[in-house]
Amino acid sequence: MAVYYIDGKYVDASEAVLPVSDLAILRGYGVFDFMRTYNGRPFHLEDHLNRLRNSAGLIGLTCPWSNEELSSIVTETLGKNTFGESNVRLLITGGDSEDGISPGKNPRLLVIISEAIRYSDECYRDGIKIITALQNRSIPGAKSIDYIRAIVTLKDAKAVDAVESVYVTENDHVLEGTTSNLFLVKDGALVTPSENILPGITREVLLEILKPEFELQLRPVLKQELLDADEVFLASSNKEVMPVVGVDRQVVADGSPGSVTRKVMKIFRDYTERYGNR
Repeated sequence: MAVYYIDGKYVDASEAVLPVSDLAILRGYGVFDFMRTYNGRPFHLEDHLNRLRNSAGLIGLTCPWSNEELSSIVTETLGKNTFGESNVRLLITGGDSEDGISPGKNPRLLVIISEAIRYSDECYRDGIKIITALQNRSIPGAKSIDYIRAIVTLKDAKAVDAVESVYVTENDHVLEGTTSNLFLVKDGALVTPSENILPGITREVLLEILKPEFELQLRPVLKQELLDADEVFLASSNKEVMPVVGVDRQVVADGSPGSVTRKVMKIFRDYTERYGNR
């Protein structure tokens, strides 16, 4: 059974609880971050911790723990589990609220560990379908625990055998997926939306390691560009680099993962295989 860190204590997963007075339960007020390990090492842990702290600041939530403290807690929690590779989810909740809506003085920290389970080989070999959904995020830079819209639109995606739903604004600007960032390939260049998105850590890593290989364009992207792209892929901690071969009811290019996407997948795979061994 997995062991979690819950508000200062290490407990079995079956014993992990929160008081119903916590604002995370009462109002969905809290932030989180998610990463996985490679070779047992949390992938870009410092970057994830910085993003967690930034998310908290954007919604006015106190984060009293230093990065050193957070890193130590993550490492110790991982050490109490025995998974080959792990998913790591950190949450900061609003804590107990006296009036049921105002943040308390003592936020809670949770570290939840689970086994890292990869998507099927078919997703990477054959590619996946995605849908688009109208959405304007109120605080796009904050990774909050409010995932109601994502949960609803992912149900819509699964109903048509799609893996992800990508948000599009009323002005037809493509943003990001519910749990992933989006990349397009057009005339050999890699294009990724640059505004009103959550800054994905996998996205940032890709932008850095792909600099020597490709022209990179970080800019607003219109939905029609997504539909007209030569290739499309997603990037995230749990999906890694995943090729997209269908958007809504339209096939991307010839309906199979393209050569650029496959090269990106290999570069990222080589990078993660070395991670933790350097």
